[in-house]
Amino acid sequence: MGDIPTRRPYRQAKPPARSAPPRPQRGRWSDAQAYAALDLGTNNCRLLIARPQGGGFAVVDAFSRIVRLGEGLATTGRLSDAAIDRTIAALRVCADKLKRRNVTLSRAVATEACRRAANGPAFIARALAETGIHLDIISAEEEARLAVLGCHALIEPGDDPALVFDIGGGSTELVLVDTRSPVPRILDWHSAPWGVVSLTESAGGGEGEAGRLAAYARMRAMVADSFADFAARLPRNLKSPRLLGTSGTVTTLGSVHLGLSHYDRAAVDGLIVPTAAMRAISADLSRKSLAARGKVACIGPERADLVVAGCAILETILDLWPAERLGIADRGIREGILRRLMGIART
Repeated sequence: MGDIPTRRPYRQAKPPARSAPPRPQRGRWSDAQAYAALDLGTNNCRLLIARPQGGGFAVVDAFSRIVRLGEGLATTGRLSDAAIDRTIAALRVCADKLKRRNVTLSRAVATEACRRAANGPAFIARALAETGIHLDIISAEEEARLAVLGCHALIEPGDDPALVFDIGGGSTELVLVDTRSPVPRILDWHSAPWGVVSLTESAGGGEGEAGRLAAYARMRAMVADSFADFAARLPRNLKSPRLLGTSGTVTTLGSVHLGLSHYDRAAVDGLIVPTAAMRAISADLSRKSLAARGKVACIGPERADLVVAGCAILETILDLWPAERLGIADRGIREGILRRLMGIART
């Protein structure tokens, strides 16, 4: 991750709502009030620690780890013991960072995997007992609002409504926003039960190129069906549809588009790419074998099995919102939480 670019200032408003116990800390940031936001998704555990600076904030520390909390959830309806152990280990790292960084106000949220899992509440209780981190299982609507709040500064200028989307591990959020005010007003939103993990487990795979293409078509059809009600409500005949995506899928594909040898947040966050280029990359990846995808820079073995599902979701979004350009945001829920904690305007 990295610092929020200074060219995108954050504005102060009302005071935060949740306090964390004061913790002693030594070092450079010892006299600065720090805030923390933790986003535990179906695939990733991500932490961002920041302190107010001017009209915005400066990042003090960050952490991200692929934990695959929702692995197997589509089949069993439960979080597996192995997935829980991986996630608890990541949360222990986060807890240590919170202690060392003098965090005075924090919020940790859990999303689709914990919403869906029968043992989600038990996992939340164990996480609190073993790490001291209290995870709020938030609704899909709040997840969508936080994502928009965290990334809306990157929506291209324009008068027509814009579509913001977040492709997660267990769900995908679509938000239609009116951007004529400093903080966008949400006009409509939709949460589909397909993310890169759930869709891969339900419809991925396939032997040979023909099998992989059949699986890709199957995934796209499933996603289109889950989007149908929202698609029917979307406005038509817009002069210039604007589109902004925030997720590992779009940042990964943006990196592939740029030909990066390794991920570079500064190059990707705020990038605008032709949607035709994203479709071409998606089509190419859908044909490749798992091993071939794993050799693509910025995808690698960790993302190789899930990236095709992300491509299927992205292409289906492009079908229902035919923008010529796609904005890419490496920011979202965590930044939205920080904006609220620091009292910055909210959706």
